[in-house]
Amino acid sequence: MKRLSNIRPDMSRLWATLMRSAEIGATEKGGLKRLALSDEDAAMRHQFIHWCEEAGLTVSIDAVGNIFAERAGTDADAKPVLVGSHLDTQVHGGRFDGILGVLAGLELVRTLNDHAIATRRPITLVNWTNEEGARFEPPMIGSAVFTGAKAAEFAYSRRDRDGFTLGGELERIGFKGKDAISAEAFDSLFELHIEQGPRLEAAAKQLGIVTGAFGVRGFVVEVHGETGHVGPTPMPARKNALVGAAEVTLAINEIGWANHETGGKSTTMRIRAEPNLLGALPNFVEMTCDMRHPDDAVVSTMFEAFKARLPELEERSRCRIVVKEGWAYGGMHFDAGCIELIRNATDAFGYSSMDLLTEAGHDAMHVAEYLPTAMIFTPCEGGLSHNEAENVTIADIEPGVNVLVQAVLERANRAD
Repeated sequence: MKRLSNIRPDMSRLWATLMRSAEIGATEKGGLKRLALSDEDAAMRHQFIHWCEEAGLTVSIDAVGNIFAERAGTDADAKPVLVGSHLDTQVHGGRFDGILGVLAGLELVRTLNDHAIATRRPITLVNWTNEEGARFEPPMIGSAVFTGAKAAEFAYSRRDRDGFTLGGELERIGFKGKDAISAEAFDSLFELHIEQGPRLEAAAKQLGIVTGAFGVRGFVVEVHGETGHVGPTPMPARKNALVGAAEVTLAINEIGWANHETGGKSTTMRIRAEPNLLGALPNFVEMTCDMRHPDDAVVSTMFEAFKARLPELEERSRCRIVVKEGWAYGGMHFDAGCIELIRNATDAFGYSSMDLLTEAGHDAMHVAEYLPTAMIFTPCEGGLSHNEAENVTIADIEPGVNVLVQAVLERANRAD
């Protein structure tokens, strides 16, 4: 068996694989639109499965369409090491968000095959369903079902803007699997991802060692007003739901600014108004909002501060405002043992690095509640992500891919 330090992934092959992925759901501006369970997502899933089977992997699909592709180990009783991320994108998404983590895992097993390297533990690639949440809310629902945090029936009931359900779309594209797969069957998870922010690039670091995650609270706000004609209806008589939505948006923004010096952020991300017609006062608005902070307890404080302001917002807008609690995740630390493997590999290669928390949501955050988990960040150009202009170079990602290969090999060969 060759020394692990001599094993290097084929970066040209990985780049070609990434560029083939970039053709499936390509946009005119050079990005991707590959929403979860869309025709484009289905095409990418089939391409990924084809690549996995070419590499000799055994493919399984669970009840919510998570794809698992296993490379056998020498110990039939050893639990596999998971490696992966997601292949779905935002509406105006980039070519690397999530995709790098899945296809770097594929390059890992291809490299092991090239060198005829066996591992004690199996290595299983994973593509999580609906990580982005751009089509079905909440995000990261595939990993939530995998860990048992959410039931499959809950996932099936999620509806997109056009009324299609996640369960129905799984069936339509043929990815409502029958394989019973859960977190208990695995040893650990490693996820490589672009940073999606500017910290690594600004500090001129080659990779980020992710030690934990921001606490995140996502929720829906409903504003109930009263429709009427925009001409004859007197100003004092109006109950314009969009005015209430504006009050909510400003309040949420103010709470983010009040906590920004310690890392707090708050956002109104999406808004839908009814009847959304010329000449008609809006009588209903639905808004999706988000609050984040390095300290999960502060996220809760921010959320409570917003709810405490509802009476004044209702009084000023003359509308009824209802908060529906949606989802919460993060606010945790990744596994010290897995982080140590990443740090040791980083040091052995002589790469510059920095420790950081992930400020974005990732499936690894769900899985970390159940399995030893770690993440590696690579720089991305200008810190830009969730944008068609999202970009990396081979030089940006090569250190992270090399460290991923080394860390996973160490974990896959360790004794219990």
